[in-house]
Order: sequence, then C-alpha cells, then structure tokens
Amino acid sequence: MKVLVTGSAGFIGFHLCRRLLQEGYSVVGLDNLNNYYSTELKRARLKIVTESSEFRFYQLDISDAGGVAAVFAEERPDRVVNLAAQAGVRYSLENPLSYIESNIVGFTNILEGCRRNQVEHLVYASSSSVYGLNQQMPFSVHDNVDHPISLYAASKKSNELMAHAYSYLFQLPTTGLRFFTVYGPWGRPDMALFLFTKAILSDEPIKVFNNGNMSRDFTYIDDIVEGVLRVLLATPTPNPAWSGERPDPGTSVAPYRLFNIGNHSMVPLTDYIDALEQELGKKAVREFLPMQPGDVPATCADIEDLSEQVGFRPQTDIRDGIKVFVRWYRDYFQV
Repeated sequence: MKVLVTGSAGFIGFHLCRRLLQEGYSVVGLDNLNNYYSTELKRARLKIVTESSEFRFYQLDISDAGGVAAVFAEERPDRVVNLAAQAGVRYSLENPLSYIESNIVGFTNILEGCRRNQVEHLVYASSSSVYGLNQQMPFSVHDNVDHPISLYAASKKSNELMAHAYSYLFQLPTTGLRFFTVYGPWGRPDMALFLFTKAILSDEPIKVFNNGNMSRDFTYIDDIVEGVLRVLLATPTPNPAWSGERPDPGTSVAPYRLFNIGNHSMVPLTDYIDALEQELGKKAVREFLPMQPGDVPATCADIEDLSEQVGFRPQTDIRDGIKVFVRWYRDYFQV
C-alpha cells in the first residue's frame, strides 16, 4: 500500500512516516518546509525517513493546486493522511490569512486530489480546539461544535464540514481525528513542553497562563501514531442508524467519521510542570499570567468510539512521556 502523508516533516507527520516505513508501507511525503519554526529541525526529521528507499519526498505547499494535482497524478496513493496545516492557536491572531491559505484552500486541493484519483480513504488532522466554548466533559464527537474561539479552531471545524461534503457527494471515505495536546520527542518548539524545557535549562522563567488553572488531555506521540495507523486501515462506512431528524455530528449517511485521540484524562498544567522539573532535576521559575485569547481552561477526550472501532486507547503516563522527551532534547541539543 502506498500512503501519501502531507506535513511529513512536521512533528506528527515525521513519526507517522517512520512508523509506516517500519510496517512495510511505501510512503510519499509532502511538506513545504515553511519557517513557522526551525527548518533545521524539520530537515533533521526528514533526514531520518529519507534513509528508506520506500520514502519519496516532495517539497510543496498544499495551497499550490497544480502542484498537488501533479503529485496525486504521479504517485496515485492508495490512502492519504493530511497533516499539513498552519498550526498554532495564538499565531492565528497574528497571521490569519496563512490559516485560510493552508487549512482551507490547501485542504480543498487535498480533497480534490483524493476525489479525482480514487483514493480509498482520507484521514485528516482536526483538533481538540474545535470544542471551543463547549464545557461538558469529556468532549464527545457526538456533541455539536459550533462555537470556536480562534480562527485556527474554525479552520479545523471547516475541514470537517468540507470532508463531509466530499464524503456525501463523491462517496469519498474520510475520517477526521481530533488530536488532544500532543507531546513527545522531536516535538514542535512552539509547544509548552519544548518551551518549558528550554527555559528551565536556561534559567529563564516559564509562562504559566490562566495563573496555572489549566488542565489538558496530554497525549504522547506514539499513542497518536498508533491511533492514526489503526484508523487509516479502518475505512469508514455509512451509519445506517443516522437520522436527519436527530443528526449525529460524529457519523453520517455518508462514509464519514470523527474520532477523538486523547488520553481521556485531565492533567493539571502544574502537575505537568512538576513532572518535568523532576525529570530535569531542576525547579522552574513560574511566571503566572492571565488566560491568552483563543485558549480554553481545560480539555478531556471521550475516546469510547475510537476504542470500539479500532480497539485502541491511548494510555501513556505523562511521567513516562516526559522522560523520553527530555532524553531526546538533551541528546539533540547536546545539553
């Protein structure tokens, strides 16, 4: 099986490509290598996966309609995992157009490529941020998510709606995965664990928002990849019980599904920092700040559907995941 992975030089994309190659798949990687964060880190990830003869890479932005169409026509992938996106909630307040270009226009190009090349299944990254102002915990894919509080979240909700239209009109099987606070080795430098580690080791204060009253469903990268791989092989089918009188947002009369991938646990941010301090053997200087625009105080994933459909429940403890991250960080940066 040939799998096209967009965003292949990104955090999740790199780990997924490596796992797919280990499992014997042929992998086509696509990434624009933009400078949202260190291109050196992205190229270091790519260097590892390009050692395999079963990996072919295209440096391309998914907003380039002609380029995307050419890759699909040349490679004819069996299945596609779209992880390419402009990431970051806070950055969406500064540069909103980049989210439209990548997450809306780019995703349309991916949908068109899948439609016109008989792709068997499109799996795409959504986000826990789509839950927005929802407060009922744990967050369920069967709840409506109509009140996003950042353009990033709105773009991810848009992806789910666009995917449903293509699933309905063209019978393209699509599955959206709402990731919950992913962390681990080779992670993004703009995310909390990376920022905290760098600051603590440099004797600089760490920024703790909402005065520390934050909880997150932290999900280790290997659990994310295991979930993505299992979902990729589980092509969605129409839900015969679906009714337009009581529409279920998580399923459809079309071959369309949504899943949460999280640990199903709310970990206080202060506990996360405590675990990092213990692993580093060093205390953090905590700078308590107000809540940032676009952030939510807590997240927690209902993963019953994921467990029932693919037989998998993420369960890596934060202490184990942080230990692996710190080991990688010290090795990679020679700290």
